[in-house]
Amino acid sequence: MYSLTLALIAWWIVFANGQSCDQRKYDQDSVVCVCNATYCDSFDPITPEASGKYLIFTSDRDGRRFQKSVQNFSNPSNGSDSSWINRNVTYQGIVGFGGAFTDSTGININSLDEKTKSNLISAYFSKKGIEYNMGRVPIGGTDFSTHAYSYMDNQTVAYSNVSSTNFTLAPEDLQYKIPLIKNAQQVLGRKLKLFGSAWIAPRAWKSNGQYSGFGFLNREHFQDWADYHIRFLQLYKEQGLDFWGITTGNEPNNYLVPFNKVPTVAFFFYDQQTWINNNFGPTLRNSSYSNVKLIGLDDNRIVLGFLDDQLKSNVTRSFIDGIGIHWYTDFIPASVVTKFHNKYPNLFIFGSEACIQNMLQEPVVLGSWGRGEQYANDIINDLQNWMGGWVDWNMALNVQGGPTYINNFVDSPIIVNATAGEFYKQPTYYALGHFSKFLPENSVRVKIEDLENLQVVAFQRPDNATAVIVLNSNDDAREFKYFDNERGEISFNCTPHSISSILYW
Repeated sequence: MYSLTLALIAWWIVFANGQSCDQRKYDQDSVVCVCNATYCDSFDPITPEASGKYLIFTSDRDGRRFQKSVQNFSNPSNGSDSSWINRNVTYQGIVGFGGAFTDSTGININSLDEKTKSNLISAYFSKKGIEYNMGRVPIGGTDFSTHAYSYMDNQTVAYSNVSSTNFTLAPEDLQYKIPLIKNAQQVLGRKLKLFGSAWIAPRAWKSNGQYSGFGFLNREHFQDWADYHIRFLQLYKEQGLDFWGITTGNEPNNYLVPFNKVPTVAFFFYDQQTWINNNFGPTLRNSSYSNVKLIGLDDNRIVLGFLDDQLKSNVTRSFIDGIGIHWYTDFIPASVVTKFHNKYPNLFIFGSEACIQNMLQEPVVLGSWGRGEQYANDIINDLQNWMGGWVDWNMALNVQGGPTYINNFVDSPIIVNATAGEFYKQPTYYALGHFSKFLPENSVRVKIEDLENLQVVAFQRPDNATAVIVLNSNDDAREFKYFDNERGEISFNCTPHSISSILYW
């Protein structure tokens, strides 16, 4: 009976909107959408509706995926029964949404035939897809590479001259990252907001001589490490790629986690502050890349206090433009981010890494709506607390959740099955799309009253449209009533375990 219901839903979507998800059910609470060389579900162009009408796009546990409907505003006799929007009260702007161009992402996408590969890139970056506008680019290798590497791998010589003779891009940059970034930008039709982040320094520069573990950057190489970042920007510029931002390093506090095999360039917070103040900050600002945003933290909420301590320095504050926060300790209330914003209101804040890691389950769980809700819940909480976007981790992994040379297998919004010549859009893909598709860069959050048992966030877009995203995590349908005193009332039932994006001009 359940399978018949899913089939009817899929048929209705095809008939009503000319688009559909090719659903496949695994042993989970929802479905994946299957894409291959000949077919992939996609968006019809979204065009403004006439005054008095609004669009609703819904995805839910029962198998709907961006199901579209057009409704009419009503004029209730008592608008006070509804949630109210106030566009005169504004908060942060949207920086963007996206994912990371890891080696694993490139390896998996390149494992597909050209047409299927094209469908995957389109799913992320085109108007027929969810329109990512940001991309995180590892500076060298990460745990989602087939091996650890820096751009200056020489164990016996601690180079102190970062030059063209001893620093060149790796084969992975030329095979997996750069071609994919260029392809994505071509599909998007404009430049991505790229930001670089480093996991690995040359081993000879570290106190333990290793890529990971309890090993800190030796102080005599602080300037070398700053020059290393500038050299990376230069070489990508020569490949025709410009960067919007660069971070102070991925998770420099990983050394605090026992037995952590993820490669890291460890810093005590005061040593990193010294490096920023005396080396990286001045070197970046005095270079040809002085307009590149310097992004602090690039780590979890739990160590937000470390950055707070650094920013007590006027010098540090003069260099840092914004902060990136990872989601792995988001059991800490998002209110700490609001407190941070209130203290440093001139800094933009966004989520710079997230993925599902669950030691009690298989890394890849095909069709888990619960994981999609986990994404949507976190994004809404972040947006309600001054964060201006959310960047996922690997954009494409294989059915095991890799490759990863340290066996750090995780889930991804798109899973590639190269043997079958297909890929699977997970519920997390659609959860992300309900934000990335409908909240373009420079959309501004506006005030909307909370609704009982529903999570709601609203934005005014640059095209003067209003976007409202609603998450119903309940086991039953819930009525959503929302009043706009310039338009009227929106009223509809949110299906159980659903995400809806409302859009009107």
